[in-house]
Amino acid sequence: MNLEDERSLPLKKHIVGLVPASHGGLVRKASQEYGISESDIIDMSASLNPLDSPFDHPEYGLDLSSLFAASKPGMYHYPDNRYLQYKEAAASFLGDGVSAVNIIPGNGSCETIRLVAECMLDTNDTVGIPQPTFDEYEQQCRIMGANIRYFEHEGLMDISDEALDDVKILFVCNPNNPTGKLIPRDDILDLAKRCEANGTLLFVDEAFIELADPLQSVADMAATNDHIFVLRSLTKNFAIPGIRLGFGVASEKMAVALNTARLSWNLGSVPDVVGTALLEMEGGCYSKYLAESRSFIEQERDYLVERLSGIYGFKPLPSTVNYVLVDISELLMDSVELTERLASHGILVRDCSSFYLLDNDFIRIAVRTRDETDHLIRAIGDVLTESGKDYAEEKLKQTIECAASGEPASRNTCEYYPCHFQCQDCTFCFCPFYPCEDPRTGGSWIESTTGSKVWSCEGCTIIHRKEIVQDVLKILMRDIETEDNLKVAWDKIMVPNL
Repeated sequence: MNLEDERSLPLKKHIVGLVPASHGGLVRKASQEYGISESDIIDMSASLNPLDSPFDHPEYGLDLSSLFAASKPGMYHYPDNRYLQYKEAAASFLGDGVSAVNIIPGNGSCETIRLVAECMLDTNDTVGIPQPTFDEYEQQCRIMGANIRYFEHEGLMDISDEALDDVKILFVCNPNNPTGKLIPRDDILDLAKRCEANGTLLFVDEAFIELADPLQSVADMAATNDHIFVLRSLTKNFAIPGIRLGFGVASEKMAVALNTARLSWNLGSVPDVVGTALLEMEGGCYSKYLAESRSFIEQERDYLVERLSGIYGFKPLPSTVNYVLVDISELLMDSVELTERLASHGILVRDCSSFYLLDNDFIRIAVRTRDETDHLIRAIGDVLTESGKDYAEEKLKQTIECAASGEPASRNTCEYYPCHFQCQDCTFCFCPFYPCEDPRTGGSWIESTTGSKVWSCEGCTIIHRKEIVQDVLKILMRDIETEDNLKVAWDKIMVPNL
């Protein structure tokens, strides 16, 4: 959109320049882009309960068809905007200290974040956002015209009173997305005291806490404190992202005001009935379903971390929940290229370059079933092999261009020199014939850390011999297709020396 178009729109200037928040779970988009059936895509970019919804497990006693049928009569009437049964179920789900008067029904997390921002922020007010964290806090506050003050998440407990002085809302995601770090309840309550003393609302997003440790929740304190607001989500816990459901917890006075301000009928009849049934599961946060989910997540997260740790360039960071942040800064690929390459193999992971402070060095991977994790590891092996070939081709082009320009082709300044023998030539740091699959070279098939077989050139020295390098380079510089030149160079230079 050009400047003239922007000026012609009857919108606030800061709205026109907004950039959409980034999210995972783009299965349909990936299907269209890579020509892969949606059913063949493994989505590890959206952090949902890997046990799947309780509707997929008859042993938990919930039948989705029956709930849809029960919601049908409500389709012919406007919903009761009070959502009394949903509020009662949410309060019961949380347990002692919370009652229905403390609940604000929400059409997913984003709507509730927007509601609080709308009700609190004026243009140029300041909000505090520890980074890296969920994009929607900043997005919804910018829509209100607020200014953003960033803090580092690792130093969250050390925020000074001076830094909080003019902050209207301080957002804390606990467990944090994308790092998976869970701040203990006592630390959150200490921070809440400081926020209250400075007139700051502490907004605690507990969207993932049921999948980590619900004992660390501060929802009960939000019910009696005007300066604490807690957000809960049903989307992640029950693996139902298509049914937008969640709720906020606030003091009775805050809840009354927010319920008055929220959109009328923000829950339709189906979400109302389905959400109520989920929240009414026996045991609430400690239901058999959620207890087994937490156990399953811990087990499969350990397996995911173990498998990733065995791959060079992948450093999974500690996590308490159903996703793992992975440092890939030592890979030749950045996070954008890696996620695109994996997507072409039908595996979606979250590129974290949109998260403040993470640049292109991190990806986030959702904990899934063991079989899906094994698919991921195999795909990573394929991607690393493909990228190695592509990188080798690019380096070969650069080598040929340098030689054509008259620069010396012979090189012994490689960072790994000497990897085979003294006086080796490193012009072809990446072998142009890889993978030749010819054991006469000294190369061999080995088992990679991803479990697949890869061709290893460790035992091959031929392409590092100076006289062979020069002869191969002469052929590759001919004005003929590179693939044809490679075949000629193999037949005429390499084979006689095997």
